[in-house]
Amino acid sequence: MSSATAPLSFLGSSFLGRSSSQNLRNRLQLNFPATTSSSGQHSLAVQAKATTRREDRQARHSRIRKKVEGTSERPRLSVFRSNKHLYVQVIDDSKMHTLAAVSTMQKSISEGLDYTAGPTIEVAKKVGEAIAKSCLEKGISKVAFDRGGYPYHGRVEALADAAREHGLQF
Repeated sequence: MSSATAPLSFLGSSFLGRSSSQNLRNRLQLNFPATTSSSGQHSLAVQAKATTRREDRQARHSRIRKKVEGTSERPRLSVFRSNKHLYVQVIDDSKMHTLAAVSTMQKSISEGLDYTAGPTIEVAKKVGEAIAKSCLEKGISKVAFDRGGYPYHGRVEALADAAREHGLQF
């Protein structure tokens, strides 16, 4: 086997065993070094850069955080969504202080609803209502919405709409 076909056999063996969804998540970076081997041929180095869904979300969240900042007049409403729970915090970033927090782990939220497969849109609406009431009790009426890198649909959208309906402005 010549050195020109060695990278191709490496690619074939590493990518054929994976499913198509994993192949879609992998991104290739081609590096063309200016060096030549001892035989005078150029070498080609191929590196696979695989990022997980969590790393992609964290990158989106860091881009959002460059633009969205919570102040004492307009704190940040931060959303974290997991497979089992939904967490919302109202944060003053200038003082690094959490002003209000609601999650599906609290008994006031979870006792009325049965969601064994994780929080649904109805649960997200109840969380949005609870965070709005908590903020209004503490005198907070305007917030900056931080979706946490998640797409604005489904549970995140339902939470935001419910918070708006109960008096929170963002």
